[in-house]
Amino acid sequence: MKRLLQMLLAAIGVLGVVVVAAVVYVTTFLDPEDFKPRLVEVVREHSGLELTLDGPLSWSFYPRLGVSVERAEGRLPEQSEDERPFLAFAHAEVSLAFAPLLRGEIAIEGLTLEGMQLRLARDEEGRGNWESLLQRLDERREGAESALAPASAGPSLEGSNLAVALNIASVQVRNGAATYRDLAAGEEWVFQEINLSGTNVNPQRAFPFKTSFRLRSYPTLDWRELERNPTLASDVTLEGRMRLALAERRYVMESPRLSTMSRLAGIQHPQQLNLSGQQLILDQSQQRLQLQEGRAEAGLQHPALGEGSLPLALTMALDADLAESTAQLRDVQLTGPDNLRLSGHLNLAGLDQSPSYSGQVSLAPFSLRPWLERMDKLPRMAGQQSLSDVALTSPVRGDLKRFELAGLTLVLDGSTYTGRLTAGFGGELLDFELQGDRLDLDRYLPPDEAAEQSTASSGLPGIGEAVADDSATLVPAEWLAKLTLNGALDLAQLRLSGLDFTDVALVVSGRDGQQRLERFSSVFYDGELSASGALDLTREPIHWQARPSLSRVRLEPLLQALAKDDSPAPLRGRLTLGGELETRANTWPAIKRNLNGRMAGHIDEGAVLQVNVSQELCSLAALVEGDETSRDWSADTRFDRAEASLRISDGVARSEDILVTLPGIEMGGVGELDLGSERFDLRAAARFVDGADAACSVNPRLERVPLPVRCSGELSADSGEWCRFDREAFQANLAELLREEVSRRAGDELERRLERPLERLEERLGENAGRELRDALRGLLN
Repeated sequence: MKRLLQMLLAAIGVLGVVVVAAVVYVTTFLDPEDFKPRLVEVVREHSGLELTLDGPLSWSFYPRLGVSVERAEGRLPEQSEDERPFLAFAHAEVSLAFAPLLRGEIAIEGLTLEGMQLRLARDEEGRGNWESLLQRLDERREGAESALAPASAGPSLEGSNLAVALNIASVQVRNGAATYRDLAAGEEWVFQEINLSGTNVNPQRAFPFKTSFRLRSYPTLDWRELERNPTLASDVTLEGRMRLALAERRYVMESPRLSTMSRLAGIQHPQQLNLSGQQLILDQSQQRLQLQEGRAEAGLQHPALGEGSLPLALTMALDADLAESTAQLRDVQLTGPDNLRLSGHLNLAGLDQSPSYSGQVSLAPFSLRPWLERMDKLPRMAGQQSLSDVALTSPVRGDLKRFELAGLTLVLDGSTYTGRLTAGFGGELLDFELQGDRLDLDRYLPPDEAAEQSTASSGLPGIGEAVADDSATLVPAEWLAKLTLNGALDLAQLRLSGLDFTDVALVVSGRDGQQRLERFSSVFYDGELSASGALDLTREPIHWQARPSLSRVRLEPLLQALAKDDSPAPLRGRLTLGGELETRANTWPAIKRNLNGRMAGHIDEGAVLQVNVSQELCSLAALVEGDETSRDWSADTRFDRAEASLRISDGVARSEDILVTLPGIEMGGVGELDLGSERFDLRAAARFVDGADAACSVNPRLERVPLPVRCSGELSADSGEWCRFDREAFQANLAELLREEVSRRAGDELERRLERPLERLEERLGENAGRELRDALRGLLN
């Protein structure tokens, strides 16, 4: 805005000097040969421009006195003859009313300027070529004010008895053009078809004013050679009533109305913007610009915003300090469809070079759902009313690259979050530190029916809800690779995949393609859950690492929460689990297929609910012995400890040390789980062990017989069909036991019958020979 005003003032100043000088000398000296050199001298004296008049000067005397100039050029003092001029015009004409001349006054009837060319440029150091011109005009300001003062003010022109009455019936600028080249930014702005009109121009009262032009913006300076299209093409119209207080250097436009129709690169539909206000005030003496009761109305169209135009309205008051390149936006209120109401105020700084802002914003409660629907960005969510209650308030600050909400209070569907949030407009930065009362993530994840269609839902609890399509990528790798991340989130309550977390703390960080989960901790079903990990996006495919840990988590409520129905939990106890995992890829099937690592865990204070394994095994032992148990058994099976370790290789988890200890009973086994196919096979065996807390008394020989159990199938199948008593293995074990028993008994009988003969052999052969023979017989029987 400051640059545009400077350009406009420069053109008006130069034009004013030319007009006054032309009028004075046409009415005083009518010799054209004398007129040209003097006109050149006056322009040089007041502006520093070197004026060249290539075309003829001509004038008329009746019905109005006028002078016209053809093909004029004005060069800055530092410009050479080979350079294109700073200012040029094809035709300029000034006409005077004849009747006021008889009264000793000069009344300008009309002013016309055609084919104006203005070339503005800023060098690599940020210095504009117009700055010396403005400085010279400012130094000669008092002389210019005297020349332009109305006749009522009393001054007269030197060497003339005529006074100037500045009351121009018509001012016309037609078919003008201007360019602005910024060498530091490497961009160029082109103004074409500049038209300006004003009637009854007078410093004593407001007069109608209107201007229009076409604006084009190019991101490179060589756009002509490369035949590039503009990034912005806009048709601009400005009109209102202008009041000129020339002596005070104060210009007021009453009821200004600015209309623009713009096209942006890559967007087919034009964008409409209308700006109006009560007054637009430019005070050059104070270097201030004010807009009172401003109102902007826009009709935005973009494929991302859906079909049709998006109407937005902005009201505000503007107060800008042009010398300091600062501004204040007060009483800002942005309104739009679906109850959008954003209010606040902003302080702007560095408007001439690096704009920045600070202030306060408040967003009244509204529903975000219709906005996301309009942009076709509303995800499928389990909560039908999710994102329907959104509001925030916060101080705000930032620049053209980022913004910061330093004291954020955010309300989201009844939950409240406070803290700070910094983000980059290009998505390259995310920095936050937030605290919240509760967050139900399940409301914002896909509904259950979408999760049930995913085979991932049976792989790990909760994954299915987050990933509705196995083939879909899990994370936006391209965005994360460029993201600088630093965040901390504290939540009193978190719900995810039907699981409840309390006192949640999350810390993340990352940059240059390396993202890290520094810490995740939570109170989790009366125990503790923690995890850390890393995501390496510099590799192809991307690489994951995780270190999860559970400590004394209560199994019964956890399993109950994981159940898809209201069936009771099969276990209780305290689970402790930990390990290290790593994998690669960005789809759920590939991640499972490439998983490697180790895990180890145990369950303390545990019990198998609604079944008593000790009773079943003791009853089986009594049946084998031909007896039955008469003890009163509890409904559950309490076990002292259950433990196992896992080795995971290329998506297959194996364990060879599964161990469960019950009073008087020990169960051990081996197992395997293929995470890709989700098939598993577990072979376990229970043995009676002698101890003070034995569940029942059994034949010592039965302690040697393992009671086998086999569990196999698919995780997605009915869990009631997973495990069964391995009868074939049990029968084989019993057969082996009976064979050993028969062999032992046969050996005892034979040894009894041979006892006397062996004693005789010992008498004849010696004691050692008899012992060797006895051992050999026992070996044959066994």
